[in-house]
Amino acid sequence: MTSATLLTPARTPAPPDGSPSGPVARADERAYVRVLVVLDASILTVAVLIGYVARFGEDVPTGSRIPYVLVAPGVVLAWLVSLKALGCYDDRVLGYGADEYRRVSAASLRLAGGVAIAGYVADVGISRGFLAVSFAVGTLGLEVARFAARKRLHRARSRGAGWSRRVLVVGDTAHVLELVHTLRREPYAGYHVVGACIPDALLAPVAQRLGDVPVVGSFRGIPEAATAIGADTVAVTASGELTATRLRRLGWQLEGTGIDLVVAPALTDVAGPRIHTRPVAGLPLIHVEAPEFRGVRKLVKGLVDRSAAALAVALLLPVLALIALAIRLDSRGPALFRQVRVGQGGREFGVFKFRTMVVNADVLLAELTARNETDGLMFKMRDDPRVTRIGRLLRKWSLDELPQLVNVLLGQMSLVGPRPPLPAEVARYEGDVARRLLVKPGMTGLWQVSGRSDLSWEDGIRLDLYYVENWSLAADLTILWKTFGAVLRSRGAY
Repeated sequence: MTSATLLTPARTPAPPDGSPSGPVARADERAYVRVLVVLDASILTVAVLIGYVARFGEDVPTGSRIPYVLVAPGVVLAWLVSLKALGCYDDRVLGYGADEYRRVSAASLRLAGGVAIAGYVADVGISRGFLAVSFAVGTLGLEVARFAARKRLHRARSRGAGWSRRVLVVGDTAHVLELVHTLRREPYAGYHVVGACIPDALLAPVAQRLGDVPVVGSFRGIPEAATAIGADTVAVTASGELTATRLRRLGWQLEGTGIDLVVAPALTDVAGPRIHTRPVAGLPLIHVEAPEFRGVRKLVKGLVDRSAAALAVALLLPVLALIALAIRLDSRGPALFRQVRVGQGGREFGVFKFRTMVVNADVLLAELTARNETDGLMFKMRDDPRVTRIGRLLRKWSLDELPQLVNVLLGQMSLVGPRPPLPAEVARYEGDVARRLLVKPGMTGLWQVSGRSDLSWEDGIRLDLYYVENWSLAADLTILWKTFGAVLRSRGAY
């Protein structure tokens, strides 16, 4: 497809889209920050009270040179200052990514360490038990509150009613379309594209659109175009005409306007911990670490997987027995079935699952192929006639996958990883898709917390490859936490 076919005439250069303008969005941002400050202050106050009651109860505290009626408010105030100092209210980290949570934890831990050292040096006699309980409860409360506030913000953004940045995208047509698609893929991130500026050579005499994005100008009038459509962010993507000198001048032009400049590199789907910026000769060189497929962290991941799986099997034995009994009573056939899947390095293994279909499901598949409701290499049907009554219930709550804990114990699978593919799927892999096999498949993963069967084949592969390239123990814990929510919502479970 050429750029000429992408550009179609439009009647207005920058039609109103109904989304909040720059000043309104800034007001929404300030209101959200105020809510966070009030929420944090309330949680810290409760945490300090819990720490006081847990340590002293109804007794009158003794031994401290400073009365606790002053210590408690002082801790709360110092905590809020610490959160502010570490950028926990910075709009660049609020509402998306893990950096917000890391900063909250870092601010709390640094303050706890500072208070402990200061109390020891000054010998003021503040109870260590009081401080330990207060900081433990307060840190956990802050993280939970931030999570709840973020979820509410995400829901508002998805409806178009929350604070979002109005973005003017600048670059070549192909790169503009790619960046627009990426930003729209996750609307809850808060980047709402309202216009585009493209090279002068592609700009026709009349106003145009790039896809459904209005083209509001060329590279010669980027600041003016951003002001005209109320954009508060200019996102620059790749273009041969945007030289280093021109980009630097654009930064100068945006100084004092309240419009942020964001540079989107061509490198995508690389997580922050793998990226390091190093200024060399005035150039911000981006260093990208290679993905880690072996080493100490992989050993730790395997140890955590097997230990957690062993504990889960021990705790869930009564539940597993009841499910097996229900399956046998519901339909003819065994409670468990073993299906060949492909694991790490292309090695085949038998994955264990509770049976949710009739015993001759593989034979009936040929008759249902034409009714496949998904693209790519997988077969999915919302109302698959092969699924039994108890099977529908098990699939809804993902209980049919619990026997895979045995595969985790055997080292064939991980708790978190890409979806384990069938040999027939792997035989048809093309290009980069085979990189899914560089790590162990998982019982859950980004594919499950992002929609499961509702995902397209392309999106499922993209999420699996992202995990392969950027896995971490912290990310695994986050995915496991989100899995509980995905299972309760039953989205994409059929």
